[in-house]
Amino acid sequence: MPTSVVSLVDTHCHLDPQYFPEGPEAPLERARAAGVSGFIVVGVGRDLAPARAAVALARKLPLRVGAAVGVHPHDAKSLDDAAFIELEQLAIDPAVVAVGEMGLDYHYDHSPRDVQREAFARQIALAREVKKPIVIHTRNAAADTLELLESERARDVGGVIHCFSEDRAFAERAIDLGFYISFSGIVTFKAAESVHAVAAWAPLDRILVETDSPYLAPVPMRGKPCEPAYIVHTTTRIAELRKQPFEKVAEATTENAERRFRRSFPRG
Repeated sequence: MPTSVVSLVDTHCHLDPQYFPEGPEAPLERARAAGVSGFIVVGVGRDLAPARAAVALARKLPLRVGAAVGVHPHDAKSLDDAAFIELEQLAIDPAVVAVGEMGLDYHYDHSPRDVQREAFARQIALAREVKKPIVIHTRNAAADTLELLESERARDVGGVIHCFSEDRAFAERAIDLGFYISFSGIVTFKAAESVHAVAAWAPLDRILVETDSPYLAPVPMRGKPCEPAYIVHTTTRIAELRKQPFEKVAEATTENAERRFRRSFPRG
């Protein structure tokens, strides 16, 4: 673990009150002390309340926080016309840097698969309308995810494969479509061999780091609720897999985040 102060960007964290009753500022300050200078706060849930909260936080802390707003595939059945109109209004806010997370989850199937696909396509169209990148959740749905990204012209805006858990073949196709690969604490798990391989191989200018807090705490923080400060452990593991200095990976992922989300973050 490096001891020098570095500037990292957590490109995907959830800071809702049910996860952090103390409020979002406390975990953000702990992360800042650990060298994390930027955050993409993702607002998704059973309704659009988390999206509204993410936008409010980004407005309050504009130098360090950008918001992403969308409807998770678990909640796709909630995306009726009224919700879509509100989501559209949120998406055009200057504090919002991406639309999502959106996508397909065939592991849990909390929403019917045809409803998931419809909501996914609708949100890609919204992102194309507002000209902002998209944040993709995909689980047990690799082929359908790629097919929809292609057929709905997601290449026009590009985006991020969040919490990457697929293989190199998926990563290659996603990169060809203009997407970045974002690694979470999964990359620190001993059994995640395919993710290790992609982290070692992926072009340095197309990788990002994230916590997906409060989920997927990295080794050595397993068993604890994840929070943005833990991104340091994930970045350390990626540097080890790539056989590159921590500082090089940290600098690259921060620059990549700024390029992907078209905004700058403070250093330190």
